[in-house]
Amino acid sequence: MNRLSAENVTLAYEQRVIARELSVEIPDNSFTVIVGPNACGKSTLLRALSRMLRPSEGRVLLDGQVIHSLPAKKVARTLGLLPQSSVAPDGITVADLVARGRYPHQGLLRQWSPSDERVVQESMERTGVAELADRYVDELSGGQRQRVWIAMALAQETPLLLLDEPTTYLDIQHQLDVLDLCAELHEEHGRTLVAVLHDLNHAARYATHLVALRGGEVVAQGAPRDVVTAELVERVFGIRCQVIEDPETGTPLVVPAARKARATTP
Repeated sequence: MNRLSAENVTLAYEQRVIARELSVEIPDNSFTVIVGPNACGKSTLLRALSRMLRPSEGRVLLDGQVIHSLPAKKVARTLGLLPQSSVAPDGITVADLVARGRYPHQGLLRQWSPSDERVVQESMERTGVAELADRYVDELSGGQRQRVWIAMALAQETPLLLLDEPTTYLDIQHQLDVLDLCAELHEEHGRTLVAVLHDLNHAARYATHLVALRGGEVVAQGAPRDVVTAELVERVFGIRCQVIEDPETGTPLVVPAARKARATTP
């Protein structure tokens, strides 16, 4: 049994239905990436998996139990989330925001400890924001703020980590740094990661498991080398392409057809 799954869920915002009878299983110890065109339901699915959105039908299971039936703090000790848009409280420093990731581990009998301090420091160092510890979050650039939020998610130390577009606002170097960090958390620390990414080539390079959505439906899921084909890319994204082997990693690499070639498509 996988720790996290969605069974026949219908997801909606008020009367607007995003997905119907959608089922997904997140393989344990995987780096799962959800891909698809804009407005296909990627972030909505992630919100449902993280308990932020209650399905109108069906259920999301965490460790075999309906996730909304579990105490919030228990979920927070098991599953961490980096949402797409995060707003920090006014006047909070980087170190204080990252420290909030330790909240699920606090309680009446367990207060702040040297271990908490170590985890916060290590999380800031891993994401390259340790030198910003005393800066106010609202003074930082978009890319710096994004890395601070990732540091807070890391400080939560959950076996499951969900990230909604974690490379937003980042230049190419920092995009790769963040994805390298995700791969390290998966490969060396045994965490199960689920991320929404827009860049299909990044997804194919880093993921161990891909879920391709279109129109609120799962079109394909599996290992990138099995899922990423020219036919799949055209079906999901509506573009003609070639899929070749990435010379650096051996993973699928999508090469879109040139503009003139696309213009002559019947």
